[in-house]
Amino acid sequence: MSKFVTHIGAVILLAFTTAGCEQQAKGFVLPPGDYDQGKATFTDLGCHACHSIEGVVSKLEESGDPVIEVVLGGAVTRVKTYGDLVTSIINPSHKLSRGNTPITVNEDGTSKMPYYNDVMTVQELVDVTTFLQGTYSVWVPEYNMYYYP
Repeated sequence: MSKFVTHIGAVILLAFTTAGCEQQAKGFVLPPGDYDQGKATFTDLGCHACHSIEGVVSKLEESGDPVIEVVLGGAVTRVKTYGDLVTSIINPSHKLSRGNTPITVNEDGTSKMPYYNDVMTVQELVDVTTFLQGTYSVWVPEYNMYYYP
């Protein structure tokens, strides 16, 4: 078993054993990370070969995949929790976005995103998660109860 999986397992176990039931219902939370270090790790690991974050990180054009661009960050209608982001990083095939095309998915239906479990340290995961979470904002759509499309 990789050192990363062992360390992340210990972090998860500690979080669930020390948290009250009410906190568990709110979601998994990692210790605070460093936004700037997370941004540096994001680019050091080459995540920007396929990902861009508008106004923060541009997709790497010269050596990145010219076809794949998955945009992260920005306004979303649902909060991206630590748990959502950690799961997306350590198990990219866990929950694929609607509308994934054969360009971003392998023939067997798994994500083309590489697994970084043997590459990232827990601190790098914490920092990248902090960085990514800081790039999202929640957008609440306007509700009009009299509008029927």
